[in-house]
Amino acid sequence: MRLGFSLGYQTAWTTPADHLAMAQEADRLGYSVVWAAEAYGSDSPSMLAWIAGQTERIDVGAAVMQIPARSPAMTAMTAATIDTLSGGRFRLGLGVSGPQVSEGWHGVRFAKPLGRTREYVDIVKLAIARKPVAYDGEHYQLPLPDGAGKALRLGFHPPRSSVPIYLAAVGPKNLELAGEISDGWLAIFFAPDAAGESLQHIERGRAKSGNGLAGFDVCPTVPVAIGDDIAACADLIRPYAALYVGGMGSREQNFYNQLAVRMGYADAAKEVQDLYLDRKVRDAAAAIPQEFIERTSLIGPKPRIVERIREYAAAGVGTLSIALYVGDRESGIATLRAVAEAYEESGVAE
Repeated sequence: MRLGFSLGYQTAWTTPADHLAMAQEADRLGYSVVWAAEAYGSDSPSMLAWIAGQTERIDVGAAVMQIPARSPAMTAMTAATIDTLSGGRFRLGLGVSGPQVSEGWHGVRFAKPLGRTREYVDIVKLAIARKPVAYDGEHYQLPLPDGAGKALRLGFHPPRSSVPIYLAAVGPKNLELAGEISDGWLAIFFAPDAAGESLQHIERGRAKSGNGLAGFDVCPTVPVAIGDDIAACADLIRPYAALYVGGMGSREQNFYNQLAVRMGYADAAKEVQDLYLDRKVRDAAAAIPQEFIERTSLIGPKPRIVERIREYAAAGVGTLSIALYVGDRESGIATLRAVAEAYEESGVAE
């Protein structure tokens, strides 16, 4: 198992300089990849290109580039360009986002996300491989059948004819698709003791493409807060968990809420969502079960972190990507170092 580092996206309380300094420290410490995210603020490719130019060994990964935000050809151009700038260090994470962002921010209908994702990945692979991009799908037709376009190929030679593609997946059907058409899974709220249920869907998809789990990268983003007081560490993560379980989507369609239900927290998930949508955000955070946070995070003193790292490795994780819950750059760098030390002590390094 390898270590990764998830920056998230820029917020009102972060700066690009802070993110760069921590990415450079992760590079120095031997982390395998640094991920940048996007929602409806900072975009991931700009951050990754900037970081790639100021690091040496660490891979740079999009977690994710939103499918409704770009045509598949544009995504292929961006992926090939960053892969070239970084000397072959780019990883492409893709996701359909959710109905509110897709339809409210990008103006793209959310319907049939599985079919759209499949076709999108097909076209991205064609383009990066420098094959003529001709595609006749339900959602994408290239070139347009009634216009002056022709099947073009990527206009330069990137260092690789393919880049690792990851899918952000939550539901069973999307997990199966990830196993079938991608090289890795970007997971959220990953509990090692419940990994088997998700991995069975991944395995089903792998079987469809004639593959097993070998070589497929299970890559959860795991919140980290190190300290002697486990409850206090959990409190740092509660607002994030409440945002996703309670507010990331509508009452009728929230994939993360549905995931919490499948994990055995139906009553708590409903309470958190009701509170969050009633704008009682602090109450929603307080209603997140302590057990839920402990199962899906790395929290507590260092010896506990060491043991939890072993649990993630035993559950089949290939890249354990940590998200820091700290107040400043110095604390972030200190946490990166502490997790790297715990990783070495765990004995799970490849």
